[in-house]
Amino acid sequence: MGMIKLVVGFLAIVAVVVGIFQVAPPMMANYSFQDDLKNIAMVSGGSSTKTDDDIRTDILRKAKEHDLPITEKQVTVTRISTPGNNAVYVAADYSVTINMPFYPFDMHFTPSSGNRGF
Repeated sequence: MGMIKLVVGFLAIVAVVVGIFQVAPPMMANYSFQDDLKNIAMVSGGSSTKTDDDIRTDILRKAKEHDLPITEKQVTVTRISTPGNNAVYVAADYSVTINMPFYPFDMHFTPSSGNRGF
């Protein structure tokens, strides 16, 4: 009886470790990508020469650096311009498939960021 508990406990620990190694990389990539979105929003808000398409291109380039499955349609760029104050809001909406043994699932991410202008 003690040997069965030991084997089941060992298998449970192995399952948790495998799960962590499958889930952690997409989560870390999302955190890093969200930080990049914050930087893009801050820089773009201060620049009146960047168009929405330029900002979208910057976001897609950063997504490609992180190997994220983001297309142009999944990126939102919104400008809120008031006299003397330019603000930019950027967001992305994507899912990553996690291939766990016996249970594949999708993780959905919606990173966003914005600035309030200067």
